[in-house]
Amino acid sequence: MIAMGARPVALLDGLWFGEPGFQFQQAVAGIGHYGNCVGVPTVGGQTVFDPAYASNCLVNAMCVGLVDTLRLRSAKATGAGRLVVLYGATTGRDGIGGASVLASAELSEDDADKRPSVQVGDPFTGKKLIEVSLELVDAGLVESLQDCGAAGLASALSEMASGGAGIDVQLDRVPLREEGMEPWEIMISESQERMVAVVRPEMLEAVQGVCARWELPCTAIGEVTGSGALRAFDAGEVVGEIPARLLTDECPRYEVEQRAEPRPLRRPEQPAFDVREVFEQYDQLVGSRTVRRPGLDAAVLRLRPSIRGLAVALQGPALGESDGFRAGVQATLGAARNVACAGGEPIGLTDCLNFGNPEKPGIAHELARAIEGIAQAAETLGIPVVSGNVSLYNDADGASIPPTPVVGCVGLVPDVRRVPGRWQSGDAVLLATSPDGSLAAETALIRFLWKAAPHLTLCHDVGSGGIQAALAEAAAWSGGLEAEIEIPDDYDSRRGAAILACRPARVGRLGSRGFVRIGQVR
Repeated sequence: MIAMGARPVALLDGLWFGEPGFQFQQAVAGIGHYGNCVGVPTVGGQTVFDPAYASNCLVNAMCVGLVDTLRLRSAKATGAGRLVVLYGATTGRDGIGGASVLASAELSEDDADKRPSVQVGDPFTGKKLIEVSLELVDAGLVESLQDCGAAGLASALSEMASGGAGIDVQLDRVPLREEGMEPWEIMISESQERMVAVVRPEMLEAVQGVCARWELPCTAIGEVTGSGALRAFDAGEVVGEIPARLLTDECPRYEVEQRAEPRPLRRPEQPAFDVREVFEQYDQLVGSRTVRRPGLDAAVLRLRPSIRGLAVALQGPALGESDGFRAGVQATLGAARNVACAGGEPIGLTDCLNFGNPEKPGIAHELARAIEGIAQAAETLGIPVVSGNVSLYNDADGASIPPTPVVGCVGLVPDVRRVPGRWQSGDAVLLATSPDGSLAAETALIRFLWKAAPHLTLCHDVGSGGIQAALAEAAAWSGGLEAEIEIPDDYDSRRGAAILACRPARVGRLGSRGFVRIGQVR
């Protein structure tokens, strides 16, 4: 995100674990520690417990940022003779092979030697990296930026060199934190908190000055060429060379076999768990933008100094869902409904596709169908999928996780002063549903919800837990204030739905279709 010149303003996390045990607690602690230290609020997400994830947990993270569109930075390298500068943390052996092993191989109990070192994150360096990057962009000192993520410099530099440019990198100039590292180790290390920038030679001193003020190493490690090749040097000798396009746009592609292999129907039960145990460990308010805290549907952030805001949510499929297409649709519609319940008009989606080994025909089929489900739902909603990620080979001892596409949604709130909050004594309680469960009807429900939100005291999506669970959640969110409810006989739990509450005098402002009155708050 900071590679685009954007300031991170919110984090959301999706946690899929076998049980709320030690591993889960450590994941929550890690998220809380890093997010709190870098000063970005963690404002939402989803927590799921299912034995299917006992040997292969999922930790998904979504980041939302703000950027002036006039200051957007590309990751592409341009201009032969410009310098390639590495700044941030030093480079070590931590994380070597992380992408190639964790993302492209199936692990079992006998594969301890294949499990790579985990990247060692330093949130305080991460905070400095954010501030340095934004200062460099604001001052116009860098031409392009790229972060060192999976596969380290190999990935970052090949992506920067794609599109016709070339890059020569001098690996012996890379600042190291371990002795005796081989050139290939330096090239693929996934050490965290590092950025690569393309800098005009006359700007190098200014760039180094900014980094020095924040006590970050900053080194010119190469230059942009016109060769179209990524070339790595060590002590003046070429130790690797490849056309950059072969690692990016023209990398080898192949079709995997797909075959529908229905999974046994599962109905796992989510154990009793107070989600406040998670988000109370996170700083939800740092940055002073949070208008609506996590705990119910979407969080809302104010776009200062205006009264507009962003509603943000993250959602996975229903617990126990085994069909890839339905999982994709459920995650997309669920995320959009959550945003609508907070008064946001959905404007964009992102996703993380968590699946087992795609070399298995059944898993490949699940993956393809989930993508199709997300695509069809997004097209009907009329909003784009603007980014995403994949997490494949989530297998342990031959068993794959269920299809778990996780979708994040961002919505625009016209006025953060009119966001639904908690129901009040005497409020009318309404049930809004999709008429027939079709994508068009689900989209109409979502549109109704965000348009109705300014008139409501409460709006809450009915999730996979059902209407009774949704009512209990609404009561807990409202300080324990309960409602007397009569659920309609024709209610169909397979359709999208939401619980609404408003003052009785305002019911008429919602129109006459799309909802029924089911009770009153005591």
